[in-house]
Amino acid sequence: MLADFLNERGTAVTRLREPTDGPWGRKIREILKNGRGGVTPEQELTWFVNDRREDVENNILPALRKNNVVLLDRYYYSTAAYQGALGIDPAKIIAANEQFAPVPDRAFIFIAPPETCLDRIGLSREGYSSFEKLEYLRRVQDIFVSFSGSHIQQVDSTRTPEEVHTILRDEVLRLIEPGVQT
Repeated sequence: MLADFLNERGTAVTRLREPTDGPWGRKIREILKNGRGGVTPEQELTWFVNDRREDVENNILPALRKNNVVLLDRYYYSTAAYQGALGIDPAKIIAANEQFAPVPDRAFIFIAPPETCLDRIGLSREGYSSFEKLEYLRRVQDIFVSFSGSHIQQVDSTRTPEEVHTILRDEVLRLIEPGVQT
């Protein structure tokens, strides 16, 4: 919805997601689909970092150089929360990523009870990934809620998609068109 809105306004938008469809991202998606198996949290983290490094070099930085707005579904805060819930220090994950990955102008952290998230997943597709277990998601949520900074904005995602879109739209407009009244 946000990409469509910005495109309608004539704003160049690059939409991306992580994990990517690249070689590292495909390995990660395999874990999501079939479980971690013998992959350690540290090895999994390495895959996420490698995938992100390729995404930054091949997609994010080129889009930013073209002055595009980059809308990215997940980024290093997600890695810090999900791998942090496996016992790796989230602050170290963030610091390692910020050595090569640009700090976002705005990182929206969507907050909803993990039970609600699992209910939504159950309604949208069959089965759950290896990351979608209630106790694990509670630990992930606790880490997400702990993130702070002027570029971090928590969004109550128990609202309707339209209400969430309005929040995002207004905030992004303030970023790209200072002085615009929303």
